[in-house]
Amino acid sequence: MDIRFVTRGVELNDELKDYMENKMSKLEKFFSRIIDGQVVVSFGRGLFTVEMTSNANGVIMRGQSSASDIRKAFDQGLKNLERQIKRHNAYLKDRAQLKTHDISFGLTMAEPEAPILEEEVIVKVKRFPLRPMSPKEATMQMELLGHEFYLFREAESGDVNVVYKRKDGGYGLLAPTE
Repeated sequence: MDIRFVTRGVELNDELKDYMENKMSKLEKFFSRIIDGQVVVSFGRGLFTVEMTSNANGVIMRGQSSASDIRKAFDQGLKNLERQIKRHNAYLKDRAQLKTHDISFGLTMAEPEAPILEEEVIVKVKRFPLRPMSPKEATMQMELLGHEFYLFREAESGDVNVVYKRKDGGYGLLAPTE
C-alpha cells in the first residue's frame, strides 16, 4: 500500500513515519484491496489532529481523531478507519441480501432566497471521479465518509444523482429530469 504524508505545522521524524506506515499497512488484513492511503497531521490549539483516508478499490474511507499526543491521535483515528473498513467488508458480504430489498427515497428542495455570486461563496473546488453505483451503494459511501450528501453516477441510467441525509432521519435522492 502506498502511503502519503501531509503535515501542517508539524515535523514528522522518520521513526514516527515508520510507526504510522507499519500500522496503516496492517489494514490490509481487514481488506486486501486497499490501493493507497493518506495521513494528514496538523497541530492547532494544543492538539494534534490526524486524518487518515484510504482508497479501497474506489471506495474512500476516512478516520480522524485529535489528542494532545500525536501517537494517541493516530491510534484513535486508525481505530475509526478500521471500523469503517470492517463495516464496508460486512456490507460487501451482505450485498446480495441488500439487493433484494428496496429503499424508498424522498425528495425535498428549498427555493434559493437570493441569487448567489460565485466569487463570493466558492472558496475551494474539489474534483473527484464519478463512479457508477446504485443509490444504496451511494448512501453506504456517504456514511463511510461521514458526509451529509454524496454525488454519484447512477448505474442504470447513467445520470448524475445526489443522495443526502434528511433532517427527519431518512435519506433523499436528487435525480435530474428532462
